[in-house]
Amino acid sequence: NMSAKNYQIGGDHYSQLKIQPTEYIMSNNLNWCEGNAVKYITRHRIKGEGLNDLLKAKHYIDLCIELEYGENVDELTK
Repeated sequence: NMSAKNYQIGGDHYSQLKIQPTEYIMSNNLNWCEGNAVKYITRHRIKGEGLNDLLKAKHYIDLCIELEYGENVDELTK
C-alpha cells in the first residue's frame, strides 16, 4: 500500500521539495488561508504559474488579514 504522501495527483511539483506544504501546514496547525498562502508561495517557482501563484498567495494573506483582524487591506495600503 503506497502512502498518500508518496504520490501527487496532477503533477510532481511538490516531490522535489524537502518538506511538502501539506505536511508543514498540518504540523503547524495553520488555518485555510494561512495554508493556501504557504502552498502558493512554495510552488510559485516550480509549478509554472509564477506570478499567478504569488497573486493567489497574496489574496489568501489579504483574506487572513480581513478575517482574523477585521481590517480591509485596501484601507490599510492607502
